[in-house]
Amino acid sequence: MAGGAIPHFQNDAGHKLIEIGVKEFMCVGAAAPFDHPHVYLDMGADDEKVCPYCSTLFRYDPTLSADETRPAGSVYRDEAA
Repeated sequence: MAGGAIPHFQNDAGHKLIEIGVKEFMCVGAAAPFDHPHVYLDMGADDEKVCPYCSTLFRYDPTLSADETRPAGSVYRDEAA
């Protein structure tokens, strides 16, 4: 994702699948203190990627924007930023 910030996603609700509008992103697990190392994931030519830490399945949906998820509420926002 050259030229822009990498979106971060979290899974506080424990969803098995989160649809996102980007193919390069960071997974943080759940919100602190229940997060895992913030891991960079790249789907490449695929449309799905499983986080190796929390096993969340992320699926690319081109109809979603970079700051939108389905189900809603999985975009991570750093409170310090």
